[in-house]
Amino acid sequence: MGDRDRGLRGGGGGARGGGAGGARGARTPPPERGHVGSETPEHEFRCHRLQDSLLSSASGYSNYRGVLNWCVVMLILSNARLFLENLIKYGILVDPIQVVSLFLKDPYSWPSLCLIIVANVFALVALALERRLATGSMSEATGAFLHALNLITILCFPAGTVLAVSSITPVGSVFALAIYTILFLKLFSFRDVNRWCREAKDQVPEGRNANGDVGMSEVSYPDNLTYSNLYYFLFAPTLCYELNFPRSPRIRKRFLLRRLFEMLFFMQLQVGLIQQWMVPTIRNSMKPFRDMDYSRIIERLLKLAVPNHLIWLIFFYWFFHSCLNVVAEVMQFGDREFYRDWWNSESVTYFWQNWNIPVHKWCLRHFYKPMLKRGASRWWAQVAVFLASAFFHEIPLAWFVSKFLRGNYGNAAVWMSLIIGQPIAVLMYVHDYYILNSEGHR
Repeated sequence: MGDRDRGLRGGGGGARGGGAGGARGARTPPPERGHVGSETPEHEFRCHRLQDSLLSSASGYSNYRGVLNWCVVMLILSNARLFLENLIKYGILVDPIQVVSLFLKDPYSWPSLCLIIVANVFALVALALERRLATGSMSEATGAFLHALNLITILCFPAGTVLAVSSITPVGSVFALAIYTILFLKLFSFRDVNRWCREAKDQVPEGRNANGDVGMSEVSYPDNLTYSNLYYFLFAPTLCYELNFPRSPRIRKRFLLRRLFEMLFFMQLQVGLIQQWMVPTIRNSMKPFRDMDYSRIIERLLKLAVPNHLIWLIFFYWFFHSCLNVVAEVMQFGDREFYRDWWNSESVTYFWQNWNIPVHKWCLRHFYKPMLKRGASRWWAQVAVFLASAFFHEIPLAWFVSKFLRGNYGNAAVWMSLIIGQPIAVLMYVHDYYILNSEGHR
């Protein structure tokens, strides 16, 4: 009787409210499924309930941390085996002295460095043109023409120099051309922002300036047209010019030292992996390409995919996190959004929009929005920005992924394009360079 009383009390207030007659005449509702406490001894000993297996999608389970750790362990072990196989087959190929020869053929000739120093001329020309335009001593049409001529020269002059100077090395020329490409984007933004300031100068209310309300330490147009302001922008880790950049309050010494250590460590790691792992594979790939042995080509491509992708990931962290944060910390540059979560990309388009935020911001500010203002549709403007940011790469893949693949499948397709697509490009470029140089020396 005591057990039955406890069962009735656990059944709820219905039995209590109904009195003795209610207890005898009404049935107590059955307990919820899976509920341990019940009104009969049989329910107290139950160990089963309605539920799905953890790996079923209906279970709602999402904690796969152990599986991720297992994948990391397997990745380390498999790459350790490949690295050990490489050491047994080729020996130690890492040679820091050889890195210097990649930048210099002749120790008394520094064409890449000279080419980079000459880039200052184009920056000073842009500043001189903006000063003339600010004072009104030059018409807008003349200034636009001279700016365009300066920007075109920035792209053509280094390319012509690389082709004409035989003493310049491929690595040195790539470094110099990258500097000139960055300079082109920065001076393009410098020209646009100053032009927008001139256009807004006559539209602001009395007592306001073209740059809005600024503090005592901030500058307004045309006071920004100074050497210090221009060169701060040229060295800042951004491609978009502003009269007043967000600034961090101080330099964090510990943070700076950590990023500097990462810079040095990952730079040496990249050089070692390239010399030890990639160079032998690329050299062994030339004969299959020359003989058009497709099975061997595919084998070399897959063999190159792992070290190439690992080096690309290291390069991403080294450049976008370590290097850019070092520059930003030294210059107290406040905006540190250099990348977003591109690793979660479910489409190629999302990847291109989020892996390189400085370029994406530049495309939006100086390409996408001006096209909309000129009457272009949003679709055409988006296509133009994608073409500019992706440099005509992987457009069919982007269409296929966005149309047929979603979620995890789209994310897997993005990773596949990164792992396989880049080795194809590397082999093609090296093959063409090998053919041109080997045929030219015969």
